[in-house]
This record gives sequence, C-alpha cells and structure tokens, in this order.
Amino acid sequence: MITNASLPELTESEWAVIKAVWSLEPCPAPTVQEHLAGQRDWSVSTVRTLMERMAAKGLLTSEKLRNLTLYRSAVSRQQAQLGELRYALKNAFDGALTPMVQCLLESERLDASQLDQLEALIAARRKTARAKHSKTPSPTSKP
Repeated sequence: MITNASLPELTESEWAVIKAVWSLEPCPAPTVQEHLAGQRDWSVSTVRTLMERMAAKGLLTSEKLRNLTLYRSAVSRQQAQLGELRYALKNAFDGALTPMVQCLLESERLDASQLDQLEALIAARRKTARAKHSKTPSPTSKP
C-alpha cells in the first residue's frame, strides 16, 4: 500500500497507463491497450507486462476473474501528482519550495483569475497555519 511517506514516482509509461486506468477502472490490459492505441504503439502483452509490474510496485491492484485480470488504481491522482512534485522539489530545487514556485510563476503564463486562485490558496493556508500556531503553547509559557 502506498502511503504519503512513500509517494510514487512514476515513469512516463506508467503515467500513460495509470491515467487510462483512472478513466476505465476496473479494466483489463486489452482495454488499456486500445485506449492508448492513438498515443502508444504497444502490444497487449507489453501493456499487460507493464501493468503487472505496476501492480508489483503497489501502483495498481489486480483481480483474477476466470481468464480475465482486472486492474484498478492503488494510488489516487493526487498521490501520484504529489509524488512527482516532491521528486522535482527534492532533485531540481534541493528541497527549496520558494525557488520552485518562483520558477513556475515566471515560466508560466498566468491570467488574473489564476493569480487570484493562487492568492486565495496562500491566504487559506496562512490562516490555517496561524490558527495552528496560536493553539500551540509556546516553550516559555507555563501551565
């Protein structure tokens, strides 16, 4: 089972498969192969092997029904995205969040609405942090 402490880092191929599984689950490998046919020139056996490996890594679950194996995602879209972000934060920005956000803000074209949404997210996070901080007793306070 994937926990927040062990968020997944997916390969490009695994991203293609898990996105298909999220939209089709439960699904057998041939259905995923058909879904990806316009993007990838993979055979059913290639997709099946990849899905079996993803199940072994804990990214998918599998259930055998007679001669059919159905796959489901074992990680949510949010878990997979967070895993990717943490990987980039750790490896590309040495764990420094501010330069990462600055890089994204400077490299992406954001309209006023998107900037307003980001400001609202930061304001909500700030409010939560302040509330949490005010409930925590300071080390110098006495009971």
